[in-house]
Amino acid sequence: INDANATEEERFEARLKFQSIPRNAAPVRQRRRCALTGRPRGTFRKFGLGRIKIREIAMRGEIPGVVKASW
Repeated sequence: INDANATEEERFEARLKFQSIPRNAAPVRQRRRCALTGRPRGTFRKFGLGRIKIREIAMRGEIPGVVKASW
């Protein structure tokens, strides 16, 4: 679309191609959510869980290698 060397026909075809893609298919419009609760905020990518569920599961010792911090 922004290519200065492209013909009008190529630009028009590119525009049609963009318009055929669903709006919600863009990754920027998707939000990571907790796999257990669906909570949209405070989600850790590594686990795919919300902070509250990570704490609960870690306290039960169900996540290997995760221990409560003490210093």
